[in-house]
This record gives sequence, structure tokens and C-alpha cells, in this order.
Amino acid sequence: MSTAVDDSVVTGIGVSPGVAAGPVARLAEPPALPADTGPEPDADAAAGRAREALAAVAADLESRAARATGEAADVLLAQAMMVRDPALTEQVSAALAGGKSLPHAVAAAFDVFRSAMEAAGGYLAERTADLADLCRRTLACLLGLPMPGIPDPGHPFVLVATDLAPADTATLDPSRVLAIVTGQGGPTSHTAILAKSLGIPAVVACHRAGGITDDTELLVDGTTGTVVVTPPAEEVERALSAWAAHRDALSAARGPGRTQDGTSVALLVNLGGAADLSAAAAADSEGVGLLRTEFLYLGRTEAPARDEQCAAYGKVFAAFSGRKVVVRTLDAGADKPLPYLGQGEEPNPALGVRGLRLDRRQPRILDEQLAAIATARDQHDAEVWVMAPMVSTPAEAAAFAARARSHGLGVAGTMIEVPAAALRAQQVLAGCDFASIGTNDLGQYTYAADRMAGELADLLDPWQPALLELVRHAAEAGRRAGKPVGVCGEAAGDPYLALVLAGVGVTSLSMAPASLAAVRLALAAHTLAECQALAEMALSAEDARHAREAITAGANPITTSEALPAR
Repeated sequence: MSTAVDDSVVTGIGVSPGVAAGPVARLAEPPALPADTGPEPDADAAAGRAREALAAVAADLESRAARATGEAADVLLAQAMMVRDPALTEQVSAALAGGKSLPHAVAAAFDVFRSAMEAAGGYLAERTADLADLCRRTLACLLGLPMPGIPDPGHPFVLVATDLAPADTATLDPSRVLAIVTGQGGPTSHTAILAKSLGIPAVVACHRAGGITDDTELLVDGTTGTVVVTPPAEEVERALSAWAAHRDALSAARGPGRTQDGTSVALLVNLGGAADLSAAAAADSEGVGLLRTEFLYLGRTEAPARDEQCAAYGKVFAAFSGRKVVVRTLDAGADKPLPYLGQGEEPNPALGVRGLRLDRRQPRILDEQLAAIATARDQHDAEVWVMAPMVSTPAEAAAFAARARSHGLGVAGTMIEVPAAALRAQQVLAGCDFASIGTNDLGQYTYAADRMAGELADLLDPWQPALLELVRHAAEAGRRAGKPVGVCGEAAGDPYLALVLAGVGVTSLSMAPASLAAVRLALAAHTLAECQALAEMALSAEDARHAREAITAGANPITTSEALPAR
């Protein structure tokens, strides 16, 4: 075993809890672009080969989506739509006409798309890493090379990479991949979200990961972000034993979310599609805090009919009979463009017509969706709430609530993802029934930092005191109004951060099902007064790192931070 890393510990951001140890297998390098051999003898035939390769890549992504679940499936379908965009093949033809060889014409076409997305900023800029992966896959198909993918050393391993594409992360096998360590990525990157949904310990933004070679033994703690290189056997044994004991404690933690002194903090699950329904319904939760409805709209040429929507919602309501289900209306636009909505090009899609703003152009879409939700609700006994994404003003919140009620939906709320909505939370809540804070987008817009920008991961950290200040402001507005304010971003699944959120007055936490037990255990180990004291510590911290360190040091032992030595 060997490693080019000087010290025995490297650190990053822990994004998926758990402890694992094993040998490294690095992600294979992508295929190299061959030398440009000049104009193709038959440009039309070459363009046809490019179309075939792009179609093959799209078909592969769609096949992976069929095997994936929830958010992973949505991401892969969105990527397949990108590859099938006719404008891409037009760019290939233009490059061929300009005298480039076929591989270079394909690369040039993707470069045009990448430049446009980078210039657009926001969500589309976040997708440039995905676009690079799509280009590599297309080139591999053209050149007859193996498709980029996960290594198979013949034994379980710790996967180390510069970054992971959604197409790879979405289909990881947790029985083979013990843990993930990447040099890039942030706490809300696709790698982070998908690893957590699969239950694989993961550390991202580990900038020294590039120096870790194949077969090096690693001990990875996805809670603390600590990676020990060539750890002593006794250290591995102690860490794994502590994690096993913690898992036993997690499995014994049941029932509603409550602090040690009985303050209720409802624990709910996020649900991204039908494929996740069975596991989500079986989880010990109090319902669904975020039902993403985009799965019904992606990967098709027209909006789903009302009957199709009604049937899909009905399955969820039936599975959560007697429990609450909060349905988020369509959150399209930005990184989830739907061509049939005719949105056209925007200077900055992340700051453009997305979420509720689509209603300005096509009110029929929202009316059809609300009608379908109401019909499905009437056929089941789940407690159905609805909420709108990307609300910015009190007037938007009130108008959406009135629209929902006109369809017979009595509980209507708003997502708080825009700083303006957080700052005016009291006025926003005056016109609706509840609010749910999306910390991923709220953090992105607060810090003007793209969610996929690994070098900005410190700004995107949900522990950032400025972000927590906005959460507290919204929660306090809810307390004054007597209306619930929850969190449904990735922050809700962090057991330490859950204590801070409870301390600022958040009334519910919605997360991946795998995170429920750890958050339940954390809340049960602390009184509300202790949570409030921890919240004050986090809010007064200098930055996200100091906030996290203060809380992990000041909280009662609840996770595996004791499993690895302090370095």
C-alpha cells in the first residue's frame, strides 16, 4: 500500500453519515480526445454517427433512470433530455462544416453548450460538470471505448474521485462501495444528495483526495468529514465498533420527534417519486414534508393529464393514509427545463421564470395540478397540504393560497427559498397557512454561490450563520403568527444541525428516510433549553466551520464523532 499524502489525515465536508474502512479504488480517467485529423470525408455521414452516439448515451441514461429511484431518477432523466436536445446535433453539424473531425466536432458542440450555461450562471452553471460527463460518454461511444464508470476491483472498496457524475452515483451498489471521497463537490451537490439517499458514507471537497492512490487503506467518517489514511488496525476496530453501537441505538429509536423534555419537532420524509414510495412509507415518520412532483413532468413531450396526475398522487396518499403529505407544486425551470413549456432562453435561468413564476405564463399548469391533487385527496384519508416553490413576496404567497383554496385545498403554504421571503416572513405567513424552508436554495441565493461549485463549498455550508439567521427570522415569524415553519432542505437530516434548527423554533424537519433515526436520537438527547443554547452558539460563530465545531463539542454525544481521534 502506498499514498502520496504526507499526513495521515485528510479532511473535507461530511455529507452522508456513517463510518467505513477499506481499500481505495479510484474512478478511471475519462477517454482522451484524439488528435484532430481534419475534415470528415462525408460530413453528413459523420453527423449521423454523432446522432447515433448521442441517442445511445441518452438511452443509457434513461435505462439507468429506470433502475434508480427518486431524485437520482429525476437527475438522469434531465440529463437524457440535455443529450437529446436537437440544438446539440446542430452544433455538431456546424463544427463538421467548419472542418473539424467528428470527435472534435462533438467536443466543440458540448463546449458551446457549456459556455452558454456558464454565462447563464445559477443552476445552469452548476450543470457544467454534468455536461462534461455527457461529452465524455458520447466520445467513448464514438471511439468504441468503455463508457466511463465505477471501477470493479472484485472486492468492496472506498471510491475516490475528483468528482462523480450523477449517472455513476445514482447506480452505486452500497454492498460494493463502502464509502465515497471526492476532491470536489459541496454539501448540496448531486454526489452528496445521492450518497445520503443510498446510505453510503461520503466526504466531499476533500482537496487532497487527488494524492490518495489505489489500494491505500482508508477510514472514512461521513459525519465529521475525516478521512484517516492507512489507519492502525486498532483505530479501525474502535471506529467501526462505535458506529455499530450507534446503529443499534438508531434502530431502537422510534416514535414522533421530541426533545428530551417533550417539545414536539415533527419528523417527516422527502419523497421524489414513485420508486421511493415503498421505502419512504415504511419509514418511521410522521408523514411527507416534501413531495416533489417533477417526476411526473420530466422526460416527456407534454404535461401529464389530470387523470395521470391524480393516480400518481393517489398512490402516495394511500401509502401515507392517516399521515400528513405536503405536496410541492411543479418546480420546473433552471436546472429542470421542460421544453414543452416553451420557456425559451433566459439570461440567468436560476433568477428567471422557475417554480411558481411559471404561473405568470401558463396558469393552466398550476390549475390542472391543484385540481388533480384535490381529486386524489378526496379519494383517500391522508392529511394533504400544498405549497408553492420560489415564492418571493407576500402577494405571491397570498395569491397561491387563495388559488389552492379555490380548488378545495384548505391548507396552503409557501417554500422559503428566497432571502426576500425570509426577511418578510411575517407578511408572507399572513397570507398563507405554513412555510417550509428550503435551505439548499436559500443558502445559494443568500451567498450568491452556485450549489455545485466545489471551491465555494464553505459558502454553501448549511451551518453558515447568515443562513441560520434567516431560518431563525422565519421561525420566529411563524411562532408569532401561530403557524408552523419547517425545514425540508438537506440541513434537516444533520443530527447536530437539527438541534440548532429546533433551538431557533423550527416545528418540523423533513429529510431522507435514512436520516430519521439519527435526528430522532439527537433530539431525544437534549432539552429544548439545551437546543436553544446550542442555537445561540451557532448563530454567534464566526463562520460555518466554527459553528459546527462549537455544536459538536457542546452537544451531548449522539453520533460517531467520538469514533475517530481528534487530530
